[in-house]
Amino acid sequence: QVQLVESGGGLVQPGGSLRLSCAASGSAFRLYTMEWYRQAPGKQRELVAIITNGGSTKYANSVEGRFTISRDNDKNTVSLQMNTLKPEDTAVYYCHGFLGPLNSWGQGTQVTVSS
Repeated sequence: QVQLVESGGGLVQPGGSLRLSCAASGSAFRLYTMEWYRQAPGKQRELVAIITNGGSTKYANSVEGRFTISRDNDKNTVSLQMNTLKPEDTAVYYCHGFLGPLNSWGQGTQVTVSS
């Protein structure tokens, strides 16, 4: 089972960009489907983006065209490039990976979009 550690969160102005990274331990990373979730205060955790072990991607409607998920299986990382950020993107962002019955969560990284 992989262990996941996110980085790259912070404070950014509306319209700005941030890149989140998730580093995974374990040699089976390339087999995992990887996802980014987010949870805003008082709201349920929501799926933002997904990338399969084959590289197929899918996005929530709210981030389509602004966010890009990618993975580097040689470096055991998955990234989320976030452009044209909006205040409503403010949340704790979590990296999640699953492979059959196995699943792992990172600890989360805060993203705040505010002027």
